[in-house]
Amino acid sequence: MPVYRFLLTPRWLGILALTLVAAAVMVLLGNWQLARYEERTAVNERIDAGSGGTPAPLRDRVPAPTGGAGTAGPAPAEEAEWSRVTATGRYDPSNVILVRGRTVDRTVGFEVLAPLVLADGSALLVDRGWIPPAPGGGALTVPEVPALPTGEVTVVGRVHPTETGGSGVGRRDGRLETRRVTLDKLARELPYPVHGAYLLLDEQTPANDPAFRAVPIGHANNWQNLGYVVQWWIFAAMTLVGYGWVARREARRAAGLDKPRPPVDRAAEPVTPA
Repeated sequence: MPVYRFLLTPRWLGILALTLVAAAVMVLLGNWQLARYEERTAVNERIDAGSGGTPAPLRDRVPAPTGGAGTAGPAPAEEAEWSRVTATGRYDPSNVILVRGRTVDRTVGFEVLAPLVLADGSALLVDRGWIPPAPGGGALTVPEVPALPTGEVTVVGRVHPTETGGSGVGRRDGRLETRRVTLDKLARELPYPVHGAYLLLDEQTPANDPAFRAVPIGHANNWQNLGYVVQWWIFAAMTLVGYGWVARREARRAAGLDKPRPPVDRAAEPVTPA
């Protein structure tokens, strides 16, 4: 072991410190990706669990708004996201919302949201589904939106958490239009308090217009995060193994076990006939 005393020199102690820091950072990155994998797995499990079963009353999953008109209520608990709920109210045709730039089967179109005004005066935004742009126009051409049913309506659908981002809300041809379903921004344009989640429509009484296509719910790619976990942890192990290999090579050189090979005189080698 005396040949390894060089590891106690400042130079090698510095190399060790850098190696340990690098390995620790890689382990932490792997742990972070592991947490992301677990989060996405939980989301996928909730999506699968919400695909069937008896829908619960809205109030059992989504809390009522507590503010006044133009405000969004509290977000539901994570366990309530993607679960099936039912609610009854009346649609407000004066505040239909077009969500542009939505793709279904490689076709860009619109999702159409309508406020379902409940008995307490609050509104639940219901995503009626996806429709293509109007014929003969581009992807942003205002679609032909089927009329809303009048009178009392009962809906069943999935609880969808609010989206984030977006560039704000505007009006076009009498309808609100946005790029993202950001509930706090949409609520400012509406004359009632809005729930802190919206609903992806599954069923409706009376029935939804057949022109709408159901919005598909995609699963999160949790296996990609698991791959990153393995990748970062392998990098951390390789860093430590690499330090040990370099240290061993230095020790063998210091002990004279790895002597440099003499240069080969290629000119002195016999020439092999072609």
